[in-house]
Amino acid sequence: MKAKLRIFVDCHVFDGSFQGTTTYIQGLYKELIKDKSIAFFFAANDIGRLQAIFGTAENISYLKYRSKNKFYRLAFDIPKLIQKNKIDYAHFQYIVPPIKYCKYIVTIHDVLFLDYPEYFPLSYRLKNKALFQWSANYSDIVLTVSDYSKQKIQEHFGIKDVVITPNAVDPIFFEKYDKEKVVQEVQQKYNLENYWIYISRWEPRKNHHTLLKVFVENEYYKKYSLVLIGSQSIANPEFKTLYDGLEESVKKTVFILDKVNFEELVLLLRGATLAVYPSIAEGFGIPPLETSAAGISTTCSNTTAMSDFVFLKNRLFDPFSENDFNEKIKFGLQNQQDISIVEAIQKKYSWELTAAIFKEQLVPAEE
Repeated sequence: MKAKLRIFVDCHVFDGSFQGTTTYIQGLYKELIKDKSIAFFFAANDIGRLQAIFGTAENISYLKYRSKNKFYRLAFDIPKLIQKNKIDYAHFQYIVPPIKYCKYIVTIHDVLFLDYPEYFPLSYRLKNKALFQWSANYSDIVLTVSDYSKQKIQEHFGIKDVVITPNAVDPIFFEKYDKEKVVQEVQQKYNLENYWIYISRWEPRKNHHTLLKVFVENEYYKKYSLVLIGSQSIANPEFKTLYDGLEESVKKTVFILDKVNFEELVLLLRGATLAVYPSIAEGFGIPPLETSAAGISTTCSNTTAMSDFVFLKNRLFDPFSENDFNEKIKFGLQNQQDISIVEAIQKKYSWELTAAIFKEQLVPAEE
């Protein structure tokens, strides 16, 4: 009888708020766990949250980290768990442990800090360049999420073999829903209505400051609210200065939400009037695909990996141009999302396809 391949998945990112890496792991592994010839070991501090996402099956095990300290996790927790559970492959995001008891898979979603250094602190750039490059060289399989990121990883790290496992959109975003009922539920739960939504963690390159500036200077606050969902990563002093200088009546129209679970995220997304994505640089950029799939009128930056989203057509804008951004906002408010955009996303981005690419990289377990 053929032995089951045993894959360990570092899921510590699920202990925080949802971001691109959580979406990637969730989408990829919800598809992969359908293959009963592979045993999966998902590890985090909050294994209850993992169970709610991946469910219960004979080929799924949940492992709890002993510490919340990232250094302890990488140096001690993970190697011990890998050794104890006789793991064949261990999958990490960006950084792998220094001790190796199995084959390592690393997904490096982007190296934007090397191409846009002005948006990242020097300490961040120095530390992560060394760690990401070392992790890529130390790993047996190097993955990324877009052709743009692949080219940049090869260029900066000199690594030839980089496999693209594209992000895709969770099927829940394509599901039909009653907009009126959702709007009512959001109004009751959050006291929100007629709002724009921007889903992104906080970093200067995410361009929250330009969004706030356009929102305020064009007096959109008189009719709309602005909802910003995402965890703090790198401080954005320009946004803080702008926000602190606003009148209290305007501040009340700006809602900053951090710890939002997946169910709340879907609800808030569906209730939005407009979705905006003004990020200056992305290794992929999942949120505009999710909002578009849900039928929310979406405007999106046209730079870096997002230039691949050609199906958004005249909804794409130059994130360095406040005028272009504002024009596309006006277009988005005046025009419903075209069904052809949803169809293009379904055709091009599929977790089933991504899972198949992932499995092609694996060597079967020894009997």
